[in-house]
Amino acid sequence: MTVSAKDQLALMARYHGWATKRLLASIEPMPDEAYRRPCGLFFQSVHGTLNHLLLTDSEIWYPRFAGARAESFPLDAEIESDRARLSSRLVAATAKWREHVDRLSDAALADDLRFTMTTGQARTLPMPAALLHVFNHATHHRGQITAAISMMGFECQPLDLPHLIFAEQASSTVL
Repeated sequence: MTVSAKDQLALMARYHGWATKRLLASIEPMPDEAYRRPCGLFFQSVHGTLNHLLLTDSEIWYPRFAGARAESFPLDAEIESDRARLSSRLVAATAKWREHVDRLSDAALADDLRFTMTTGQARTLPMPAALLHVFNHATHHRGQITAAISMMGFECQPLDLPHLIFAEQASSTVL
């Protein structure tokens, strides 16, 4: 079976949203003290790492794909202090990626993404590689968060890609 690049990217966009929602559901019962506690993550806490994901997803990378220049933020900037709003904004950001991938034409997928790094350097990436970076970056940080919350004694739902596929197969719908 041959799977197109667009189908693969659509799967990754669905996974991005699905895994983010599952992670947020796992974090929901955490007391605020644990959620905000520095626990050795690169962005200090679960809250800090989720803020980094929102920043990179919605303020840095998405504008680049939308043809806009991304604002320059420190990568550890807190752009949403409220926990509930942060969760809502993360879910909304993942939905935008799914919509973006759905709108991509074959010509756009064959093109390059030209953008300016936060350091000011002009860069170019093949469109599929740039999109995969967005999804892979989020997977990396979700993994950090699951390790941290597990070490704090909280449970996390499985976030592996096959679990999304199994869920879609069981429901016969794309999640």
